[in-house]
Amino acid sequence: MIQFITGVDIYEEVIQKRIIETKKFVWIGTSDLKDLHVKKRKRYVPFLEIIADLLNDDIEVRLIHAKEPGDAFRADFDRYPVLAQQLERLLCPRVHFKCVIIDGIFMYSGSANLTGAGIGAKNINKRNFESGFISDDYGIVSAVMKQFDDVWMGAYCGSCHYAEHCPDKPDMG
Repeated sequence: MIQFITGVDIYEEVIQKRIIETKKFVWIGTSDLKDLHVKKRKRYVPFLEIIADLLNDDIEVRLIHAKEPGDAFRADFDRYPVLAQQLERLLCPRVHFKCVIIDGIFMYSGSANLTGAGIGAKNINKRNFESGFISDDYGIVSAVMKQFDDVWMGAYCGSCHYAEHCPDKPDMG
């Protein structure tokens, strides 16, 4: 299956349906990272609470993002100690892809950043116009995973011209 999705469908399909069904791991790539709220039962909570729940259930979560998040995100981050202990995070200023990979069997790739206006529970009249694809096709999921993993493992770091701006670059010497 490969399906084109837009707008609030990205939020409903990826965040509300798929991420909470994760069994083993979630990999998230985004260029922008902001204080994002999502629906959890009958209330709205920081998305970081959902990530903390996954980590508390021994689900691996990896996050690649291009720049440091703002103060509201950092304040929410500090509310969930498990994030500092177990969230695997990499800052790479060249990352512009947006993806969510779940258990190696499902992926989203598209335009939506991990922000309220991009993929969050923002009012439909305040959301960005976003689009992307979801798939459970092995070849497509594997290709998105490979791109994420190549960045995660530092495959491009040796020849990167942004190395001086990259706080998480691996030791290449």
